[in-house]
Amino acid sequence: MRLTYTSDLWWKNAVVYCLDLETYADGNGDGIGDFRGATEHIDHLERLGVTCVWLMPFFPTPDRDDGYDITDFYSVDPRLGTLGEFVEFMRTARDRGIRVIADLVVNHTSDEHPWFKDARSSRDSRYRDWYIWSDTPEPDNPKGVVFPDKENSLWEYDKGSEQYYYHRFYRFQPDLNVANPEVRDEIARILGFWMELGLSGFRVDAVPFLVEDVSKKEEPAKEKAAAKKDGKATGDGKLPDVHDFLRDMRAFMNRRDGTAMLLGEVNLEYPDLLKFFGNNLGDEVTMCFDFIGMQRMYLALARGDASPLGESLRRRPAPPRDCHWATFVRNHDELTLDKLTDAERQEVFAAFGPDKDMQLYGRGLRRRLPPMLDGDLRKIKMVYSLLFSLPGTPVMFYGEEIGMGENLQVPGREAVRTPMQWTPNKNGGFSTADPRSFRNPMVQGEYGPEHINVSAQRRDPDSLLMWITKLAEQYRGCPELAWGDYQVLDTGEASVLAHRADIDGATVVALHNFSGDEIHFELTLEDLDDSQVLTDLLVDGTEKISEDGRVRITLDPYGCRWLRASEPELAPADTADVADSEAREA
Repeated sequence: MRLTYTSDLWWKNAVVYCLDLETYADGNGDGIGDFRGATEHIDHLERLGVTCVWLMPFFPTPDRDDGYDITDFYSVDPRLGTLGEFVEFMRTARDRGIRVIADLVVNHTSDEHPWFKDARSSRDSRYRDWYIWSDTPEPDNPKGVVFPDKENSLWEYDKGSEQYYYHRFYRFQPDLNVANPEVRDEIARILGFWMELGLSGFRVDAVPFLVEDVSKKEEPAKEKAAAKKDGKATGDGKLPDVHDFLRDMRAFMNRRDGTAMLLGEVNLEYPDLLKFFGNNLGDEVTMCFDFIGMQRMYLALARGDASPLGESLRRRPAPPRDCHWATFVRNHDELTLDKLTDAERQEVFAAFGPDKDMQLYGRGLRRRLPPMLDGDLRKIKMVYSLLFSLPGTPVMFYGEEIGMGENLQVPGREAVRTPMQWTPNKNGGFSTADPRSFRNPMVQGEYGPEHINVSAQRRDPDSLLMWITKLAEQYRGCPELAWGDYQVLDTGEASVLAHRADIDGATVVALHNFSGDEIHFELTLEDLDDSQVLTDLLVDGTEKISEDGRVRITLDPYGCRWLRASEPELAPADTADVADSEAREA
């Protein structure tokens, strides 16, 4: 296909990189990462092949939930910089061809936000109806408590106004009442403000909780909270349908900037998740994370059997035409396994997190990939080859490019949010400050900065950093992977995942071996014959195709190959071609 077609829908073949400013790079020596430090490392992202940075919350906050408890949606946390430094970061990123999106956290505010302070001051206050109140707490469904280690209810009693307020997450994060038109208008105003400063879109936090289903038990209280109180009109008291709300948000963004996108955190089964794209219309969330595919990948890794991942890819529905899936190995939260059965989850726990301290909420892991795979670079490289070749847009979490580990001495989800490791020297190059001032301590031991860092891996052609750089480069040069129709192929080998992507007559075949054995097998590729060859895009090698479309393949233990089909005279160069060229020059 013509690459010019990919420009308008830039998200479909983007390379997204999530970073937490507070732990990424300290630019002023106070022990806290900031915009100044992140700006100084933009070139690292450009060399890596990143085309879009996803910023975790950077707004003013008491920081009781890593910045997701916000006190001002229109400013920058003073610890992280100023609006001026934000703009400088945006300009530098744009100069390097990198777009920027940010977390949109409008489910709730901090209980220290001026809106909530006013709301709880009196039942007649200006912002009372911006939150959800009830005289009596509705019955709680224990499964609805997101953080069962910290909370046992969705309602918290406010002594001052003698009512309960609703909080889906922590008690210090009261939910906003989106039934109130004023709240919806304010959310649009927040979107518009940051888009005017250059953001290309937003990652929407906890989309299913943005507007919760009115059929749930808690919703009567929401409706009562939104109804007329003491003669003050707050709308009709009806909760908007979540899909109407998302369509309105998307329409507003399209009016402001037709290239803006929404990346949704929607951890639901595929039939329910598809609705958040807007079904066939694609007028709601632009991209959704594939939580099911991620979880099935870990089950496949635990078993050394690619079947669980292959089965999920076969049943994953196609998104609307201009929408896309977002694929990932891990994110900033716990590595959730909630869509696996209890028995399957225990398999993954046994393989990758047998100690209770490695697990979280009984449903996930608080570990990074390399320690789970015992540092085996063959396995780690294979997994990231999967990330970049599976149908979807790859999303990385900072530090993945060098194989950072976790610090299990840090509680909860913070175990994977440790300072970025830039050099082997003082504080891993993160900061010149006393490490006691850091939000989280550096990783120690074999995954500490003395052994795992950017500067050393940049000099090592066999490092994980250089491997992921190659993957990003080849992925960007293979529009088949991002834009094509895909098909999971039958290999006859349970440990091998093979899939092909086709568009406009071009084909790429991706192969991954989940076992520690060398595997030999035969593939049959429909619509291909001996007039074409398969050239490996990752390692050297060209495979011939028989007249009837059969090809013999060898995969090393935990090996991976990307094979592009082309006529021999149009095939990419491999080592043999380079050797012939050098011989002719000699």
